[in-house]
Amino acid sequence: METNEQSVHEILLRLPALLLPWYDQNKRDLPWRKNTDPYRVWVSEIMLQQTRVEAAKDHYIRFLKELPTVQALAECPEEKLFKLWEGLGYYSRAKNLQKAAKIAAEQGFPRTADQLKKLPGIGDYTAGAIASIAFEQPSPAVDGNVIRVLSRLLGDARDQETLKSAFARLLAPVYPHERCGDFTQSLMELGATVCVPSSPLCLACPLLSVCKTKSDALPTKKIKAERRKTDVTLLLFQNQSGAALCKRTEGVLKGMYGFFMIERAMTDENVRTFLQSAGMKQFSVGAPHAHKHVFSHIEWNMRAFPVYSEENAAHLCPATDVREYRSDFSSLEYFPKEKIERELSLPSAFRWCLKLL
Repeated sequence: METNEQSVHEILLRLPALLLPWYDQNKRDLPWRKNTDPYRVWVSEIMLQQTRVEAAKDHYIRFLKELPTVQALAECPEEKLFKLWEGLGYYSRAKNLQKAAKIAAEQGFPRTADQLKKLPGIGDYTAGAIASIAFEQPSPAVDGNVIRVLSRLLGDARDQETLKSAFARLLAPVYPHERCGDFTQSLMELGATVCVPSSPLCLACPLLSVCKTKSDALPTKKIKAERRKTDVTLLLFQNQSGAALCKRTEGVLKGMYGFFMIERAMTDENVRTFLQSAGMKQFSVGAPHAHKHVFSHIEWNMRAFPVYSEENAAHLCPATDVREYRSDFSSLEYFPKEKIERELSLPSAFRWCLKLL
């Protein structure tokens, strides 16, 4: 081991003794910490990807109440799964969760990080978290919190992707013989509550005496790609039986319910002309409502038009270029508003429209 790496190793060796007593005194009371059942740990880690802790807590409790075992998740109807996931976003996580549950229900739950990574939706971080917390394996789980803690602790200004793999390699040998899961969680907890992105609480940090940075200067900030901005028009078809939804067949939110969508800006007059050309004869168009929805890489500038007609919109036929359409008339299906709210999973990109029905 090189001299610099040797000194890093010596610092990291001190972490369990410094962090575990602090964790015992300061850890938050979170529902997924009630026990270390691998299914419960796994569900929590998937939920916490791209979701804040406070937002995930109630979802987690409700999810576990409805689907208390991996077998229950494996057998859950997709629409019920999506409804339970509603509000967490990134529905591909729920799809992969169920794919993995079907494998685990049949073959048993993997116990090591390498085995866990073979399941859909489980990468290096999640595999390390489950292996260490549920099975007491010395498997690091290096997320943004841990990268932030260790980059500041060691004064390491390399880019975050480089640090992710480097820290996973350096942490593995310093795991304690006991309490591997608590050590993993202590690093996460420190990053989430003390060594926060800006204005860290350095004076309250158990690592203050060995930290080389003692500030928020590190880690080096990622340069984020600018989001692609897209104008979107939604048509909220309604009749006496309810509102028309269709399942998306491409792009973001594929497989999810949504309202009829055209990927361009339209005025009231544009909408009327479009509907007439598609074959709708008797209808009225309500006032538009604007909304902006931000995904990780796309921003939708949305306008929604309520459209009232007893004609079935599913029978319409577009008379213009369909490349801008992100919905198909023939796939529209009418549902009572109460059923949409109670039973169907409507992503937040569209859920705001319910108040317009």
